[in-house]
Amino acid sequence: MQRRVVVTGLGLVCAVGHAVPEVWDNLLAGKSGMAPITSFDTTGFSVTFAAAVKNFDPLNFVDKKESRKMGRFIHLALAATHEAMETSGLKITTENATRIGVHIGSGIGGFDVIEREHSAMLAGGPRKISPFFIPAAIINLAAGQVSIKYGAKGPNEATATACTTSAHSIGDAYRIIERDDADVMIAGGAEAAITPMGVGGFAAMRALSTRNDDPEHACRPFDRDRDGFVVGEGAGILILEELEHAKARGATIMAEIIGYGMSADAYHITGMPEDGDGCFRAMQNAIQSAKISPSEIQYVNAHATSTPLGDVTESKAIQRLFGEHASKLLVSSTKSMTGHLLGGAGGLEAGITVMALQDQIAPPTTNLENIDSGCELNYVANTPRKAEIHIALSNSFGFGGTNGSLVFRRWEG
Repeated sequence: MQRRVVVTGLGLVCAVGHAVPEVWDNLLAGKSGMAPITSFDTTGFSVTFAAAVKNFDPLNFVDKKESRKMGRFIHLALAATHEAMETSGLKITTENATRIGVHIGSGIGGFDVIEREHSAMLAGGPRKISPFFIPAAIINLAAGQVSIKYGAKGPNEATATACTTSAHSIGDAYRIIERDDADVMIAGGAEAAITPMGVGGFAAMRALSTRNDDPEHACRPFDRDRDGFVVGEGAGILILEELEHAKARGATIMAEIIGYGMSADAYHITGMPEDGDGCFRAMQNAIQSAKISPSEIQYVNAHATSTPLGDVTESKAIQRLFGEHASKLLVSSTKSMTGHLLGGAGGLEAGITVMALQDQIAPPTTNLENIDSGCELNYVANTPRKAEIHIALSNSFGFGGTNGSLVFRRWEG
């Protein structure tokens, strides 16, 4: 008998909030997290704004001495994990530790640490490099630090698949539980790439919006005037648990994860094929994995980052897969408010999808004033929509043509 996997805890940190209730309320209110960058001098930069996590104090989650050994992406992962563990009520003991694992990824990791330590070396030579440089920066140390803090001794992994990272982390963790390698997985992703090299690098690719005079309206998925994405930061962590294990400890079940699909475009390092074939197959594989038909899905949290090609491509893939049912779907991109968390996006948006199922509300796509040609779906423009949502899909697509889709079902007992 196939082991069923449910979500019993959730933690979110992003530009619109430090915890799930705040994030969810602000998304439904259409609040933007975009603002001018204050963490470094943007003089000479073509892009001077981002979607940063504001007023964040890592010392609320880790002591001062240990915090110095971690990049910001690890701090954000620890914050989201703290909330996820609290909401799940999960206690890790000597008896269950080996059956509880961690799967937390990041697309980039400790950019802030790399830049800081490189500057220190240039200024004072190699002896000025911190002995904690490597463990503060490498991608798997978010999972490592979470495992150490909570004593989780089961599978410990970290994925790095660009903007699909978190979706892959959650999907792979789901399969780890399915095949009985663990009973519980702490899964998701974190990112903190609002740094000079992070912003400068994406700007050099001309991937970012340049609406420096109007940050709050810069990210406009599916709108004909969109001009690129906005770099965001944060983390999204889910507690995934085998159903009977969750029931036995009296856990509150938030949703069930029922499908996971992957694919590769095999096309280009940053662009998608115009027919969206890779997106199509990732969604198709997830739906087949869930053993449902496309017509059973009511809501899609789209990857849509506000890039000219990407939003149209994903829309076409959705129309192709869902056929006549596409007109009945609610599709929204919450990146319009949170910015694009890169490797953390899938974790944040999986969590948002779980909240949509719980509260029976599709969050809006904000800044959508003039729907672009080629974008022919119901994008929940600017105002959230109350709806019956029993099954929902969350999409993530990344550089290198790596794609992932997750299917969640409303928990009704």
